Amino acid sequence: MQWVRRFIRFHGNRHPVDLGPNDVTAFLASLAVSASTQNQALAAILFLYRIVLDQPVGWINVVARAQRPRRMPCVLTRAEVRSVLGRMRGVDRLVAALLYGSGLRLLEALQLRVKDVDFERREVMVRRGKGAKDRITVLSDAQRLPLARYLDELRERFQETGTIVELPDALRKKYLNAEREWVWQWVFPGRGGRYHLHPTAVQRAFRAAVKASGVSKPASCHTLRHSFATHLLEAGYDIRTVQELLGHHDVRTTMLYTHVLNRGRLAVRSPGDAL
Repeated sequence: MQWVRRFIRFHGNRHPVDLGPNDVTAFLASLAVSASTQNQALAAILFLYRIVLDQPVGWINVVARAQRPRRMPCVLTRAEVRSVLGRMRGVDRLVAALLYGSGLRLLEALQLRVKDVDFERREVMVRRGKGAKDRITVLSDAQRLPLARYLDELRERFQETGTIVELPDALRKKYLNAEREWVWQWVFPGRGGRYHLHPTAVQRAFRAAVKASGVSKPASCHTLRHSFATHLLEAGYDIRTVQELLGHHDVRTTMLYTHVLNRGRLAVRSPGDAL
């Protein structure tokens, strides 16, 4: 185990039994690595004491754990979103518009089945999102007609080819022949239709659109989800509603977007404006 060897060498090859929490803290502090790597090293040392040496580790709470830096999310203005989406075409644009209009993660959008989009109720059902949770989010009016037309064309091709779609084993056993039914087809199928569109295709198109739009922010597909949340809060929707739409387990995660709102003219008037 690399981390255990480095830990022992750091303390002059002393036996770990003779070392304590302060020695562990000193070793972790000496590592010029990221917070996640420091925590990986700590996990290896704990394995050494708990499993290999069978030593009590009640002192673990004394050891300071490295914290990941909390960074503000990159957010586009509404004008920037329009500019970027306006430079995307076809399926890539439909996917990107769903990320912004419904607050989806990229894989959540690509893993949508036909049955998950309810045009009448203006809803999108996300199945087994992050944390294996289901949730319902909004389908924007601007997306309804383009998406409906796209699915009509997709259904015509499906009826001609009879595509067999990939299903988890449990669903294949529960719903016989579901893999041949229209409602179980991918909304955004890849080549051949058995699997969904690969995320790199959308990511590549989005990066090209950002560059063409002249937007100077380090925007990615996930930026559209950040923008969705921020623009909802700007519009006056309460944070609990936004939390549910995003599928956040803890409201403190959603509150990060309030810090974005608190910057600039939205909340504070600069004294420089009075000059």
